[in-house]
Amino acid sequence: MNDLYTNVCYKCSKLVTNNYSTSFSLGVSLLHKDFVMPIHAIYGFVRFADEIVDTFHTHDKKELLERFIKETHDAIKEKISLNPILHCFQDTVNKYHIDLELIDTFLSSMEMDLDKNEHNQATYEKYILGSAEVVGLMCLKIFVEGNESAYQELKQDAMKLGSAFQKINFLRDLKADYHTLGRAYFPGFKIENFNATTKKEIEADIQKDFDAGLRGIKKLPKKAQLGVYLAYIYYISLFRKIQNTAPEQVISTRIRINDAKKYLLFIGSYFKLRLNLL
Repeated sequence: MNDLYTNVCYKCSKLVTNNYSTSFSLGVSLLHKDFVMPIHAIYGFVRFADEIVDTFHTHDKKELLERFIKETHDAIKEKISLNPILHCFQDTVNKYHIDLELIDTFLSSMEMDLDKNEHNQATYEKYILGSAEVVGLMCLKIFVEGNESAYQELKQDAMKLGSAFQKINFLRDLKADYHTLGRAYFPGFKIENFNATTKKEIEADIQKDFDAGLRGIKKLPKKAQLGVYLAYIYYISLFRKIQNTAPEQVISTRIRINDAKKYLLFIGSYFKLRLNLL
């Protein structure tokens, strides 16, 4: 394989990460250099699949997603793609032996977004598994570098951390998901019935996921710990801000952490881990 071509493809995924998410980019920058580009590859793949179902409204999204899925499978099998995002993704998948089942489970959730606008408990859990938990497992495959016993030990906590992040995204994006995309992810959710009681029930569930996620972070290899911890700190800070926001404001605006606060979180996380205060 041409190393120059592969390196250029990885740089494309890094560009995707940097342009779509400053907070995720910060977290990736704190990972060991061995992990930076593979995690960019995961993000680029996930982001492009998500873009198909979320934003390409003037195109046949079903056909585009089917094509993307086929090209993903072909890239992994043939170990090459002329799509730079898929090429570096397949390189990462093959290098770290990421199970095809994880990838297909993720893609299945993306398919759900094409026509599944409301969820019951079963479909909600299925969607969380595919859209978030298995993405956490893809990253974990990279972090453990082939150590299967470490992977099995950390697997459940990694899934819970991914679940917490996704549920926070759902809360943060309630307005856009409901009014722009016509989606309601929380089981039986009706925006007109969203109140303090409903909000607290959702938050209690998210807190359990965060607790498990933090337990797993403490057991991560040192090479991965700082970057993942920063992502945790960012999302737990966003969570606390949402907790302190009235339900009517949560459904009418997108709650954010400003860039200045993100950088303060970055600095605080760095020194906390360096001083072994986690």
